[in-house]
Amino acid sequence: MYRIILFLVLIALAAAGAAWVADQGGDVVLSWGGWRVATSLPVFALALGIVIVAAVLAWTILRGLWRMPARIRRSRRERRQARGRHAITRGLLAIGHGDAAAARLHADVARRHAAHDPLALLLHAQSAQLDGDREGAQRAFRAMAEREDTRLLGLRGLFIEAQRADDPVAAVMIAEEALKLAPGSTWASHAVLGFRCAKADWNGALTILDNNLASGLIDKAAYKRQRGVLLTARALELENADRDLSRESAKEAVKLAPTLVPAAVLASKYESEAHQVRRAMRIVETAWLAQPHPDLADAYAHVKLGDSARQRLVRIETLAAKAPGHIESALAIARAAIDAAEFARAREALAPFTAAPTQRVAMLMAEIERTEHGDSGRARAWTLRAVRAMHDPVWTADGYVSDRWRPVSPVSGRLDAFQWQTPLAALPSDQGAAIESARLEEEMLAPPRRVEPPREPPAEVTVPSAAQDNLPALAPVADPIPASPVAGPAPAPAPPPPAEPAPVVAAPLFRARQDIPKTAPSSIPQVIPIVRAPDDPGIDDEAASDEFAEQIGPAQGQAGGWRGFLSRWGS
Repeated sequence: MYRIILFLVLIALAAAGAAWVADQGGDVVLSWGGWRVATSLPVFALALGIVIVAAVLAWTILRGLWRMPARIRRSRRERRQARGRHAITRGLLAIGHGDAAAARLHADVARRHAAHDPLALLLHAQSAQLDGDREGAQRAFRAMAEREDTRLLGLRGLFIEAQRADDPVAAVMIAEEALKLAPGSTWASHAVLGFRCAKADWNGALTILDNNLASGLIDKAAYKRQRGVLLTARALELENADRDLSRESAKEAVKLAPTLVPAAVLASKYESEAHQVRRAMRIVETAWLAQPHPDLADAYAHVKLGDSARQRLVRIETLAAKAPGHIESALAIARAAIDAAEFARAREALAPFTAAPTQRVAMLMAEIERTEHGDSGRARAWTLRAVRAMHDPVWTADGYVSDRWRPVSPVSGRLDAFQWQTPLAALPSDQGAAIESARLEEEMLAPPRRVEPPREPPAEVTVPSAAQDNLPALAPVADPIPASPVAGPAPAPAPPPPAEPAPVVAAPLFRARQDIPKTAPSSIPQVIPIVRAPDDPGIDDEAASDEFAEQIGPAQGQAGGWRGFLSRWGS
């Protein structure tokens, strides 16, 4: 709108100027050497305007001709860049859906038309990775690492290739170089932190953690927790080497992470050695309220050195009252009661958990039976139940089970990965047991019964030996047959009279399951499908083609002429 108004104003001004010049009178005389030109003022103004317009047109033409080679070169460069960008786009899409051949083809085109484009280098590196060419990928990433704009991306690629080649030293060196260039790099900081923890370099790990906080990679709460974990690891390592530094680390760790079980146990131990009993008890109680743990119960029981077993039992009952109904509370009370010879109190504490006991519950019950009554039979029965009982919680991280707490997962290198929980492999399955032993447990746990001693048979009677100890006993023989003096097979004993009732036989230990059908349900497939890992190429599911095999379907017709030639050439 403004341009139209301005254009109209300029036209009006030009018209007004032309009218003013036309209204002016007078003559214009030009004298140059022997030339003399005389004309009116309007004609002179018109001629001057024509000359000016012609000069401008001539200058424009000459300048266009002068700049034409540069424009041609720029146009060709732009077309090449457009082709390169198009090849980069198509190549990245081919990498996205896993077409290695197309990605390699587009990478070659992009390298010819846009060799200096960072995305062309990235496409070349990724196509080499997809094609399994590690050397080509490393060359591309090295070229990216030498450039200023793609240096960090090239280092990241070299780091990944070093990990694939199982070269941790090179990977850590690359991550440290990347961390110097960009302190806020997440992958570099995590890699260096994991390497420091793997080497037990806790001071270096604490430095990396401080840098992560300064760079904003982690928040304040995560920083406190991870710093507490690292300080606890350092305190445990220096427990026998440098007691002073270990004590200071444990105290700082329990301040940063009061619910961390190893930090609470170690700090409570140091406070107990310094005769700070109340402070040690408060540390354990704080961690116990968050997560009851057997190490906390043991530290709480021995917080005051020299106490008797009954005094430890009273103290454990005080701690268990802070988490009533928890299985760890019952186990702690039972352990302390057994040590104090209070077996009734131990049974009372374990009573709610004996119906479906865990391994520790069953083993404590076996110890009670063996220590209180000396009943080895019932103790063996509880031990047998402990073998098949559900596992108790243990320290687990990424499927790895450890007998002690560790600061870093040995599987993934993740910090603070170990959790006190039941391992997945120990959870009960939905499949029933193949052998039922409940009858055996009932018999072994039942009170002892008086058994009459068996009467000795006559000397001339031969009793056939049983083939298996759990077969029913044979019926008594009516008339004993004396042994034959002649060598040879002994005659078979006479069958018992049919009128006599069969003797009562105990139920066998191994019984056929009536709740399991003999045939599998029809809904269960006969073949179990195999689930592959994401990075597992697996095997070729397609059958190998046999060129000599007879084709079942009709062969597809082949087009002739130019169309067939072009189709075959394009394929």
